[in-house]
Amino acid sequence: MSRRTSFQLPSWLPVDPYILMLIGTVVLATLLPASGTAAEAVGGVSTGAVALLFFLYGARLSTREALDGLRHWRLHITVLLCTFALFPLLGLAAKGLVPYVLTPELYGGLLFLCLVPSTIQSSIAFTSMARGNVPAAICAGSFSSLLGILLTPLLAALLIGGSAGGFSADSVLKIVLQLLVPFVAGQLLRRWVGGFLVRHKKALGYVDRGSILLVVYTAFSHGVTEGIWHRVSPGRLGALVGVEAVLLAVMLTLSWYGAKRLGFGRADRIAIQFAGSKKSLAAGLPMASVLFGAEASLAVLPLMLFHQMQLMVCAVIAKRRARDADAGRGDGMRSVPSVTVPG
Repeated sequence: MSRRTSFQLPSWLPVDPYILMLIGTVVLATLLPASGTAAEAVGGVSTGAVALLFFLYGARLSTREALDGLRHWRLHITVLLCTFALFPLLGLAAKGLVPYVLTPELYGGLLFLCLVPSTIQSSIAFTSMARGNVPAAICAGSFSSLLGILLTPLLAALLIGGSAGGFSADSVLKIVLQLLVPFVAGQLLRRWVGGFLVRHKKALGYVDRGSILLVVYTAFSHGVTEGIWHRVSPGRLGALVGVEAVLLAVMLTLSWYGAKRLGFGRADRIAIQFAGSKKSLAAGLPMASVLFGAEASLAVLPLMLFHQMQLMVCAVIAKRRARDADAGRGDGMRSVPSVTVPG
């Protein structure tokens, strides 16, 4: 009788190499942090990489898809309420965990996480995988990211207060220049660069992920030089993971069953669940660096942990929704195009 000697992970356990790369980037920043002139150079490259990332976002969003998505205004309002109302309310409720479970610094990062806009790419990818309304997911993620450029700093000023830089004209201008202006430029130039992006979609996916990894390295390099790991004990880190697991579970449940209660069909509910329960690392990292300055590394730690958690959990849910769709058990199903988008 033959015996299998190779180790295989269970099919239900989603191991995304990108998650391992994020962890590896944090380890690299811990062991070899950029400092001095190198830190300034890496920071400048990181800023440019994020601008390029949002330029690509803008160039990929077709005007026709955006106009089609506007017809689902109830869906977009539902996603925005999940992102900028329900999440912040849950974040404020978590203040009761300070100082017994979370330190004030970790709670500030958790609350900032609740104010960040939704994702674009992974919302589309998981919605497509689950046989949901992909055009709606594209527009919902894009609308959330654009509104978040103004709403996130404003909410941070109102709810976090002095621990963040606040809603100053300078901070808003920096965020607009780094995120909104490249996005708009991508939209304006889409007519000429759209074909190139489609032909090189796989290669540009590495640009997306590489940009985020570079921002993570920059933030944690600065954090290591400021002694971040001496300020967060393993017990507090474990408690933060537990709190975020509850937060994600609550939002996944509310977005799915709340959308059903509001009368949305299955395809729309999938888009609402994935766009309404997720938070953007790509948008949150540069915002945190502007709003929190030297404290950015602690502020983005909860966001990084939540980002990895949401990818793993949503991958499991998307696969289950796809199996349900293939078995014909969904309600209000409709055919949607398949889209492959990097994490």
